Formats: sequence, C-alpha cells, structure tokens
Amino acid sequence: MKLALVLDPLGSLKPKKDSSIAMMREASRRGHEVYAIGAADLFVQDGSVLSRAVPLAVDDDDSAWYREGDAEEVPLAFFDLVAMRKDPPFDQEYYYATLLLERAEAEGARVVNSPRALRDWNEKLSILRFPRFTPPTLVARDPARIHAFVERHGDAILKKLDGMGGSMIFRVRADDPNRNVIVETLVGDAERTIMAQKYLPEIARGDKRVLVIEGEPFPHCLARIPRAGETRGNLAAGGTGVAQPLSARDREIGVAVGAELAKAGIVFAGLDVIGDCLTEVNVTSPTCIVEIAQQTGENAAKPLVDAFERRARPA
Repeated sequence: MKLALVLDPLGSLKPKKDSSIAMMREASRRGHEVYAIGAADLFVQDGSVLSRAVPLAVDDDDSAWYREGDAEEVPLAFFDLVAMRKDPPFDQEYYYATLLLERAEAEGARVVNSPRALRDWNEKLSILRFPRFTPPTLVARDPARIHAFVERHGDAILKKLDGMGGSMIFRVRADDPNRNVIVETLVGDAERTIMAQKYLPEIARGDKRVLVIEGEPFPHCLARIPRAGETRGNLAAGGTGVAQPLSARDREIGVAVGAELAKAGIVFAGLDVIGDCLTEVNVTSPTCIVEIAQQTGENAAKPLVDAFERRARPA
C-alpha cells in the first residue's frame, strides 16, 4: 500500500507523543510505502489535484525517526490511501484543504477521515448530536445569555468553538470578579459564538480521551489529569496522562457515537469524556495512541492500520 499522510512539518512532530508517527511506524513495519505531504503542497493543475510528496523511511529510533527520499509531484489518486492528519486550527486554509481532498476523491483517491465529515463534524458542536450524553450546554454569542447560563449553574466552562490543546478555555463562577472581562474576551460585542458547559468536578479524575476506530472504541483510554491549580486536563496545558480501561459508560458513549462516526466516514476519532459526559468529538487529528501504548502495551495504531488497509484502493 502507498500511504500518504497530510501533516504538519516533519520537524515539528514529536515521536514520544505523536499519533501520526505511530501510524507511520506501524505501516512501515508491515512493508507499506509511507509518504509525507504538507498541506501547503496540495495544488490543482489542469483540473487534477496533485501534491508534492516525500517518501519516508521510518525508524523506531526517536532521535532520528525518519529519512526523506526524493520528493515527487503526483496526483493524490497515485496513493492507495491518503490520511488527513494536519493539526487544527480549522481555519480557512484547513477548509480549502478539505475541498481539495474531496475533489481528489472524485478523481479516485481514497481519503480518511472523510473530507466532508471534517467540515461537518465541528469538534465542539458535534456533541449536540448526542444530548443524552452531554452536560448542560449553551451555544450562543449573546453575552447576556451566556451570563444567565453561568448564573443558573453557578460554575461553568466557557470555550471557543475553534480552540485546540486547551487554549481559550475558561472556568467561570457566578461570583468571579473577572466574569465580565472573560465573556467580553471570548464573544466581544456579540461577535463570536462560543460554547458554555456546566463545570464537571469529575475533571479532577481526568478528561478521558476515548479512541474510536471504524466505529469501535479502543479498550483503553487516556485520562488527562489537570496539574495542581489547573482546570484543563489537556496534555498541551500541562496535564498528566494516565492510561486506564474503558468504564461501562465510556464504552456506551464510544459505541453510540462511533456508529454515527462510521456512517459519516470518520475512521479515527477521539472522544473527550469527563465523568459520564461527552464534551468533545475530535476528528481532525486525534492523538494519545503513543501514551496508551507506552503504559498498557496495547497499540491502537495496529487496528487503525488494519482499517487503513481495508479502506485502501484494491491492488
């Protein structure tokens, strides 16, 4: 299989934590050809979607995990499978990339996750499809409505709809003297829509990342536990990852959400679960494969590459 991954610059990837590297290593072990594509390398010429692609020799040595071959310019349909692994933010350039990838599908390319689904499944708003699993939630841009939500629940989380890695997430209590300025910072003068959720004290036991592969939850999750004095469990915000088996509720959420993800063509996703509640559905570039494998010996890259092989263009 010729497998291409659309990635951030290779030098920015970290072998000790990057799920894309885990995927490439597993694919390479099986004898598949691995290529790297930068989002800026996608282009359309004479009606066809092409890219500059770099073949990689992938190694298990973290100090020198890849060697680049000679770059080629090829149609995306040249590959048996293309995996979109560009990190957020989901900005206009990301949006344009999904349009190009969708056009490549029309030319015979196989792409995961589905470019259309990447546009349709906003990582914050997608939880609205599953109200039975979510905490009390408000989506609004009216400051008065947001303040009323905080007043009603007494303790809330406010976050941007396009944030990542724990950025621009605020815990706000009804008596917080900075509440007005926080709301103003996030929404301006009713200029930006945000999400508010009731604060879940179970965050102290971790914000669990539940991996879902072809609709099936992986048996272990990573509980990202906030550092002292912090509300956010995100690893990028200093949280500590602790691998653990799925609870019955984690699996219930994973199976129900996974069924809808599979229908949409989302092969790999990461659900964020706090306590018994679903708080986000990550579809752009979910991670935590490496941390779970290091702590449990169970490598989610294996069933994921199995899925890639099933999805690839037949030989």
